[in-house]
Amino acid sequence: MTDPTLATGQLDLAGTVIGKGTPVQIRSITGLGRPPVREQDVDQPSMDGAWPGPDYYATRDVQFDAAIRTPGDRAAALDLLAVLQQPLHDPAVRLVGGATHTLRIAWPGRPVKRLNGRIRRLDADVERAVHGYIPLDIAFAATDPYWYADTETTTELPLGWLTGGGFAAPVTAPIYVQNGTVAADRPGWVTNTGTADAYSVIRITGPCSQITITHVPTGRTLSLPTANLTVGQWIDLDTRPGVRTVTRENGGNALSLLAPASRLDQFTIPPGTSEMRWTAFDATNTARLRLTWRDTYTAL
Repeated sequence: MTDPTLATGQLDLAGTVIGKGTPVQIRSITGLGRPPVREQDVDQPSMDGAWPGPDYYATRDVQFDAAIRTPGDRAAALDLLAVLQQPLHDPAVRLVGGATHTLRIAWPGRPVKRLNGRIRRLDADVERAVHGYIPLDIAFAATDPYWYADTETTTELPLGWLTGGGFAAPVTAPIYVQNGTVAADRPGWVTNTGTADAYSVIRITGPCSQITITHVPTGRTLSLPTANLTVGQWIDLDTRPGVRTVTRENGGNALSLLAPASRLDQFTIPPGTSEMRWTAFDATNTARLRLTWRDTYTAL
């Protein structure tokens, strides 16, 4: 489903556009600043002060004081209220652990960004609906407190055949190139324009085997030493919080192929440009690795 286009001052609440220029007017929004934290401070024994522990972000509560305004048209107001309520009944979200709604915001002076969470409250005072006016109290719980770019970024990396990724002048004989019996590798570059680490979905499409993906600056790796993909087969490594799965093209769980030392939760793309490298055996030079992510931000 394609996301609706937003104009400045508008919001997309689980598929329904509200705000400026729409029948759902917003009087105030709270919860767009720093998310609350779950502090772990401990009082110092037998002395003043406390020892500050880790601060973990808690759920960000975004609350709207809004109203449906369709002057003189009670039916239109109630119809719009029903449209706003419908996503709350979707069993694909309501009954599935980890599934979320999306809140997209086109704030003045900022690009469109999104939050992931659940609509936790949508209270309506329908007593005044006879006049086409319904006050709304809406609460969106962003279970992931970070902001994300509205569009995904995708980079595809083929396996290279040249050792080291190219030649450096002056070139002298002999020149060595890899053959199909040696694990080929090729550096690639990924850019996260945000201000926080981004998590990606990595798809490896065969034919290839003995796969290792390395984020060069940090040295963190994801290794699938026993994986053996034929033509048309693929593996998805989803590193996103709340997901973190390894899945085959048939939908099967392939987590057992991941080496024990490989940490999906630590394999991130930091802000800025960094190098990503992958190695595998591929005699055809047709295997591909595709990374898909959203630039990630700490603030709107």
